[in-house]
Amino acid sequence: MLDSILALYRVEHEALQAGVVRTLAHRALRQNKSRPVLESLHTYLTEQKPLHLPKGPMGQAIAYALNQWETLCRFVDDERLPLGNNRSEAALRKAALGRKNFLFVGHEAAGENLAGLYALVATCEANGINPETYLADLLLRVQTHPNSRLDELLPHEWKRLRAADSS
Repeated sequence: MLDSILALYRVEHEALQAGVVRTLAHRALRQNKSRPVLESLHTYLTEQKPLHLPKGPMGQAIAYALNQWETLCRFVDDERLPLGNNRSEAALRKAALGRKNFLFVGHEAAGENLAGLYALVATCEANGINPETYLADLLLRVQTHPNSRLDELLPHEWKRLRAADSS
């Protein structure tokens, strides 16, 4: 299993070294090299499933992997998707660290507001936007911005439009 996972990451490293990450060449590399590894891994998991108790740790892990198989393999056909979810995990780690603090915000509505603000800041960071700059601009624009174009104020669109304005 670990050798298979290592082989998948080696394909990603090869794409990085070749400078083809998130291109059609990256997709082709994944389809040629990662897909056979995944097929072999699927066969192995299918063979192993009856050898483990369904409620045991290994049986549950195998069942979970097989139930999520389509989602797990989606990266092979979409060069924009990363192999792993390290960025997502890192973003969630911040929320997990603050979870105890969020229990005592004083009021349920305050907790919902804090969660929304937290998600907005995390979205800014994921899009390479300074949250403070974004929020300062957003607060100035939101009062006069047409309701029909509110999607322009979402972080990824805001960034795209600012880049277009500056060029």
